[in-house]
Amino acid sequence: MEITDEQIARAEASMEEKRAVGHATAARYDAAAERLIVSIHNGVELAIPVHLIQDLAGEDPADLSEIEITPAGLGLHWPRIDADVYVPGLMSGVFGSRKWMAAQLGAQGGRTSTPAKAAAARANGAKGGRPKKQA
Repeated sequence: MEITDEQIARAEASMEEKRAVGHATAARYDAAAERLIVSIHNGVELAIPVHLIQDLAGEDPADLSEIEITPAGLGLHWPRIDADVYVPGLMSGVFGSRKWMAAQLGAQGGRTSTPAKAAAARANGAKGGRPKKQA
């Protein structure tokens, strides 16, 4: 399959539209705060805790400190861990795949404690707790 000049022109136009919305001019890892700091072309800086970013969560700080910015500024790459992050996604609050983000939200929701949840747990405990599964 051959790529046409028209397809190349459309791809370049699409990239320029995305760059106009926001592209990275600098990126660094702040080890003390455990945050990724991304400078956007319009002067805005994003500070995102790395534990919120799918491919960066749990990685060694030394590996996170080496960051490359793609030539268009739309991506960040960590060569030591072979991880990539899409800058427009970060700007939109997308820090991983849908499945991964849903799991993070579900885990957070499961840890939430409300008075109603605490009362239900106490009432269940008074009855002997959750019934054992039958084989």
